Amino acid sequence: MSRLPIIEPETAQGSAAELLAAVHKALGVTPNMTKVMANSPAVLKAYLEFSGALGTGSLPVGIREAIALAVAQENSCDYCLSAHTYIATNLAGLSESQAADARRATSGDIKTAAVLKLATALVRTRGSVEESDLKTAREAGLNDAEITEVIGNVALNVFTNYLNKAAEVDIDWPVVSHVG
Repeated sequence: MSRLPIIEPETAQGSAAELLAAVHKALGVTPNMTKVMANSPAVLKAYLEFSGALGTGSLPVGIREAIALAVAQENSCDYCLSAHTYIATNLAGLSESQAADARRATSGDIKTAAVLKLATALVRTRGSVEESDLKTAREAGLNDAEITEVIGNVALNVFTNYLNKAAEVDIDWPVVSHVG
Protein backbone atom coordinates (compact mmCIF):
# COMPACT_ATOMS: atom_id res chain seq x y z
CA MET A 1 0.00 0.00 0.00
CA SER A 2 1.31 3.39 -0.97
CA ARG A 3 2.90 5.38 1.86
CA LEU A 4 1.53 8.63 0.40
CA PRO A 5 -2.12 9.05 -0.52
CA ILE A 6 -3.22 8.13 -4.01
CA ILE A 7 -5.34 11.07 -5.16
CA GLU A 8 -8.16 9.70 -7.28
CA PRO A 9 -9.18 11.91 -10.19
CA GLU A 10 -12.83 11.76 -9.09
CA THR A 11 -12.03 13.34 -5.72
CA ALA A 12 -9.16 15.62 -6.74
CA GLN A 13 -9.74 19.34 -6.54
CA GLY A 14 -8.35 22.46 -8.18
CA SER A 15 -5.16 22.20 -10.18
CA ALA A 16 -4.63 18.58 -9.08
CA ALA A 17 -7.92 17.64 -10.77
CA GLU A 18 -6.97 19.56 -13.92
CA LEU A 19 -3.53 17.95 -14.11
CA LEU A 20 -4.84 14.44 -13.52
CA ALA A 21 -7.48 15.00 -16.22
CA ALA A 22 -4.69 16.04 -18.60
CA VAL A 23 -2.73 12.88 -17.75
CA HIS A 24 -5.77 10.71 -18.43
CA LYS A 25 -6.48 12.51 -21.70
CA ALA A 26 -2.87 12.04 -22.87
CA LEU A 27 -2.43 8.42 -21.77
CA GLY A 28 -5.93 7.01 -21.59
CA VAL A 29 -5.14 5.99 -18.00
CA THR A 30 -4.05 7.77 -14.84
CA PRO A 31 -1.05 5.91 -13.39
CA ASN A 32 -0.73 5.64 -9.62
CA MET A 33 2.58 7.52 -9.79
CA THR A 34 0.81 10.63 -11.10
CA LYS A 35 -1.95 10.18 -8.52
CA VAL A 36 0.71 10.27 -5.79
CA MET A 37 2.38 13.28 -7.41
CA ALA A 38 -1.01 15.04 -7.22
CA ASN A 39 -0.46 15.39 -3.46
CA SER A 40 1.56 18.41 -4.65
CA PRO A 41 0.19 19.82 -7.90
CA ALA A 42 3.50 21.69 -8.26
CA VAL A 43 5.35 18.34 -8.37
CA LEU A 44 2.92 16.82 -10.87
CA LYS A 45 3.10 19.92 -13.05
CA ALA A 46 6.91 19.95 -12.91
CA TYR A 47 7.05 16.26 -13.86
CA LEU A 48 4.65 16.71 -16.79
CA GLU A 49 6.45 19.78 -18.08
CA PHE A 50 9.94 18.25 -17.75
CA SER A 51 8.81 15.01 -19.39
CA GLY A 52 7.01 16.92 -22.13
CA ALA A 53 10.00 19.12 -22.84
CA LEU A 54 12.35 16.14 -23.11
CA GLY A 55 9.84 14.54 -25.47
CA THR A 56 10.48 17.37 -27.93
CA GLY A 57 14.25 16.82 -27.87
CA SER A 58 16.43 14.98 -30.33
CA LEU A 59 16.50 11.60 -28.56
CA PRO A 60 13.84 9.27 -30.00
CA VAL A 61 11.24 7.74 -27.71
CA GLY A 62 12.87 4.29 -27.89
CA ILE A 63 16.16 5.63 -26.57
CA ARG A 64 14.39 7.63 -23.85
CA GLU A 65 12.59 4.47 -22.76
CA ALA A 66 15.86 2.51 -22.82
CA ILE A 67 17.37 5.17 -20.52
CA ALA A 68 14.36 4.86 -18.21
CA LEU A 69 14.84 1.09 -18.02
CA ALA A 70 18.58 1.31 -17.36
CA VAL A 71 18.11 3.94 -14.65
CA ALA A 72 15.24 2.05 -13.01
CA GLN A 73 17.37 -1.10 -12.91
CA GLU A 74 20.30 0.82 -11.40
CA ASN A 75 17.99 2.29 -8.75
CA SER A 76 16.03 -0.96 -8.15
CA CYS A 77 12.72 0.76 -8.88
CA ASP A 78 10.17 -1.91 -9.69
CA TYR A 79 7.39 0.61 -10.34
CA CYS A 80 9.45 2.30 -13.07
CA LEU A 81 10.72 -1.00 -14.46
CA SER A 82 7.12 -2.16 -14.75
CA ALA A 83 5.83 1.06 -16.31
CA HIS A 84 8.71 1.54 -18.72
CA THR A 85 8.84 -2.11 -19.80
CA TYR A 86 5.18 -1.81 -20.77
CA ILE A 87 5.66 1.56 -22.48
CA ALA A 88 8.87 0.48 -24.23
CA THR A 89 7.46 -2.74 -25.63
CA ASN A 90 3.88 -1.64 -26.33
CA LEU A 91 4.23 2.00 -27.34
CA ALA A 92 7.87 2.85 -28.13
CA GLY A 93 8.67 -0.03 -30.46
CA LEU A 94 11.28 -1.91 -28.43
CA SER A 95 11.23 -5.68 -28.54
CA GLU A 96 11.23 -7.70 -25.32
CA SER A 97 14.90 -8.47 -26.01
CA GLN A 98 15.78 -4.80 -26.52
CA ALA A 99 14.01 -3.89 -23.28
CA ALA A 100 15.91 -6.61 -21.42
CA ASP A 101 19.17 -5.38 -22.94
CA ALA A 102 18.37 -1.80 -21.88
CA ARG A 103 17.98 -2.98 -18.28
CA ARG A 104 21.54 -4.33 -18.55
CA ALA A 105 22.64 -1.05 -20.22
CA THR A 106 23.56 -2.88 -23.41
CA SER A 107 22.39 -2.63 -27.00
CA GLY A 108 23.35 -4.01 -30.38
CA ASP A 109 23.20 -0.42 -31.66
CA ILE A 110 26.47 1.44 -30.99
CA LYS A 111 24.84 4.79 -30.28
CA THR A 112 22.17 3.34 -27.97
CA ALA A 113 24.84 1.36 -26.13
CA ALA A 114 26.82 4.57 -25.61
CA VAL A 115 23.71 6.38 -24.34
CA LEU A 116 23.04 3.61 -21.84
CA LYS A 117 26.68 3.45 -20.74
CA LEU A 118 26.62 7.21 -20.10
CA ALA A 119 23.25 7.01 -18.33
CA THR A 120 24.41 4.31 -15.93
CA ALA A 121 27.71 6.12 -15.33
CA LEU A 122 25.70 9.22 -14.38
CA VAL A 123 23.63 7.23 -11.88
CA ARG A 124 26.57 5.35 -10.40
CA THR A 125 28.71 8.48 -9.99
CA ARG A 126 25.81 10.78 -9.05
CA GLY A 127 26.73 12.91 -12.05
CA SER A 128 30.49 12.97 -11.51
CA VAL A 129 31.33 11.22 -14.77
CA GLU A 130 34.87 11.12 -16.10
CA GLU A 131 36.04 12.94 -19.21
CA SER A 132 36.51 9.49 -20.75
CA ASP A 133 32.75 8.82 -20.35
CA LEU A 134 31.95 11.90 -22.43
CA LYS A 135 34.67 11.03 -24.95
CA THR A 136 33.24 7.54 -25.39
CA ALA A 137 29.76 9.00 -25.95
CA ARG A 138 31.07 11.44 -28.55
CA GLU A 139 33.06 8.71 -30.33
CA ALA A 140 29.83 6.70 -30.63
CA GLY A 141 28.19 9.63 -32.40
CA LEU A 142 26.45 11.58 -29.65
CA ASN A 143 26.55 15.32 -30.04
CA ASP A 144 26.51 17.79 -27.15
CA ALA A 145 22.73 18.30 -27.37
CA GLU A 146 22.16 14.54 -27.11
CA ILE A 147 24.59 14.22 -24.20
CA THR A 148 22.74 17.02 -22.43
CA GLU A 149 19.42 15.28 -23.08
CA VAL A 150 20.80 12.00 -21.71
CA ILE A 151 21.62 13.87 -18.50
CA GLY A 152 18.13 15.40 -18.45
CA ASN A 153 16.46 12.03 -18.98
CA VAL A 154 18.55 10.46 -16.23
CA ALA A 155 17.56 13.28 -13.85
CA LEU A 156 13.86 12.87 -14.68
CA ASN A 157 14.03 9.12 -14.15
CA VAL A 158 16.00 9.36 -10.91
CA PHE A 159 13.25 11.67 -9.63
CA THR A 160 10.48 9.20 -10.52
CA ASN A 161 12.51 6.28 -9.13
CA TYR A 162 13.00 8.07 -5.82
CA LEU A 163 9.36 9.13 -5.58
CA ASN A 164 8.05 5.65 -6.33
CA LYS A 165 10.45 3.98 -3.94
CA ALA A 166 10.01 6.47 -1.08
CA ALA A 167 6.22 6.43 -1.40
CA GLU A 168 6.07 2.69 -2.17
CA VAL A 169 3.59 3.47 -4.93
CA ASP A 170 1.32 0.54 -5.76
CA ILE A 171 2.37 -0.89 -9.14
CA ASP A 172 -0.49 -0.62 -11.63
CA TRP A 173 1.38 -2.07 -14.62
CA PRO A 174 2.32 -5.68 -15.41
CA VAL A 175 4.93 -6.22 -12.69
CA VAL A 176 8.62 -6.37 -13.59
CA SER A 177 11.12 -6.73 -10.77
CA HIS A 178 14.70 -5.56 -10.68
CA VAL A 179 17.52 -8.05 -10.90
CA GLY A 180 20.29 -8.07 -8.33
